[in-house]
Amino acid sequence: MGSPITFSGFNSIDFGMVLTAIMTQESQPLVALQARQSAVQSKITNFQTLATKTSTLADAAESLSSASSLAAFTATSSDPLAVGVSSTGTAIAGHYDIKVNELARAQVTASASSSPDASSTAVASGGGLSINGKAVPVAQGMTLNDLAAAINADATLAASASVVQDGAASFRLVLTSKASGQANGFTVTNTLTGGSGVSFTDTDLDGISGDTLADNAVQATNASLTVNNIAVTSASNTLDAVIPGSTLTLYKKDPATTISIDVAPSSAELKSKLSGFILAYNDLVKFVGTQTTGANGGDTSSIGHDPLVRQLRNTLRGALSGSYGGGTTNNLSQVGVEFVKNTGTLTLKDAAFTAALASGTGGLSALFAGTTGSPGVFASINSMLDSYTQTSGILSGVQAQLNAQVSSMSNQIGRMQDRLAIRRTSLQQEFTAADAAMTQLKNQSSSLTSLLG
Repeated sequence: MGSPITFSGFNSIDFGMVLTAIMTQESQPLVALQARQSAVQSKITNFQTLATKTSTLADAAESLSSASSLAAFTATSSDPLAVGVSSTGTAIAGHYDIKVNELARAQVTASASSSPDASSTAVASGGGLSINGKAVPVAQGMTLNDLAAAINADATLAASASVVQDGAASFRLVLTSKASGQANGFTVTNTLTGGSGVSFTDTDLDGISGDTLADNAVQATNASLTVNNIAVTSASNTLDAVIPGSTLTLYKKDPATTISIDVAPSSAELKSKLSGFILAYNDLVKFVGTQTTGANGGDTSSIGHDPLVRQLRNTLRGALSGSYGGGTTNNLSQVGVEFVKNTGTLTLKDAAFTAALASGTGGLSALFAGTTGSPGVFASINSMLDSYTQTSGILSGVQAQLNAQVSSMSNQIGRMQDRLAIRRTSLQQEFTAADAAMTQLKNQSSSLTSLLG
């Protein structure tokens, strides 16, 4: 700003006050532009908040947009540590008695020989090793770690390899089949030579290891169980075709114990998802309402009067009020989802919801998720909101435009500040020169007065 200068002439005017008054007046366009920039920056923040709330709503709609997500059945196990169970939307209510006679296991075959270490002692320099007839490459001076790495490097082999320390200065090569079940067992043919050697148990002395029970640390087995006294076998301990719409996971073998599996209707999960959507929708509506109130009151940073915001609100309300599916249950009010008068928010009527689910979710699938070529209410909303929330979507485009405005305004503000700085310097020089001239005139006046006296 510079130091205040006081005229030493006739009227002692404070030069700082004069300069400040002039610059305040000439800075008004700059102040107005800075205010507009601040409002645009606030709009960007409000659009970011809108984008976040819209994304939350889209996620809630997506959780209700497919038939599988409308699962209204729950499956329980009398001993989940022995047999676990989960259900999907295609489950069928029922009771199932399970007995697990055997678990599915992957074959494990360990070398009969051991090495004093895994990484320095050579165990083979030549010969061959094959797993299920497929050769493993053998190089000069291979350690146990080298041999395990060569096996694991071939993804087509039936087994993977590891080196296990089973005692002081004792390391063994362990082969494990990549999948459980009898069909995924393997055999080992070993003709390795050189080094300290590697050997595998060959109980029947046929030159092949792994083909008899005594050759293996763990024998490859299939899962064996009964489901309501029906015998079932599986190469895996995870079975998804035994109980319709449910997946069993076997954890413990216990032929003497019966595990009870019950699949029963449950509306809790669906109600939770629906309540989550209503909560997200109401949060968005309240935010838009606050923005609209601000815009009505003249708040230039509010986005309540933005056409995009009005379009989003109206499109959502229209989608929620529409009819879908063409069945007897074709709108949300029939399942208890209703608009609250005057607020525009949603509420869930428990009695209507419970009645709508009395016979399961079949009637709701077309309404919520839709059918081929005819999306349901939540599938439609999810698709519509995706056009707003995706990386190159509508909301991102609006924010990019506003950021460009802020950048342009920053350039304008910088230029205006430069011009005002030049103007201030010029005025300071002009007033200083005027003050000097007036001082000189005063001195001359004093001299004349003295002569005349």
